[in-house]
Amino acid sequence: MLDEVEVMCPYCGERFTTLMDTSIDQQEYIEDCQVCCNPIVFEVRLDTISGEPTLTTRRDND
Repeated sequence: MLDEVEVMCPYCGERFTTLMDTSIDQQEYIEDCQVCCNPIVFEVRLDTISGEPTLTTRRDND
């Protein structure tokens, strides 16, 4: 399942909308910022009880 989420780029601070895949319990992937094109690491975790997703973003070099 894909959910639309708003994220803030850890490089330029701009907000943009992207899709988050919630069909997998735990995943990490890289997507470029739609504004400054720097690589952002997205970490998606689903709560084992509620099934609610948590999205964390960070710089690729952190």
